[in-house]
Amino acid sequence: MVEGMKIVIDYDLCEANAICMGIAPEVFEVREDDNLYILQEEPAEELRPKMEEAVRRCPKQAISIEG
Repeated sequence: MVEGMKIVIDYDLCEANAICMGIAPEVFEVREDDNLYILQEEPAEELRPKMEEAVRRCPKQAISIEG
């Protein structure tokens, strides 16, 4: 079995500025409580380019990919 990627958020760093949500709204969501939620903790491999862009563009470097 091939392990996929897992999205990890460092909530101590995250400012919930929604840049990641703009890149991948199918994975990230900032709700009315101003908190970031991960909708898919283990997104499909075809979303990897979007996940890598979200990691690069996060101003607080709060997003990482495992796997």
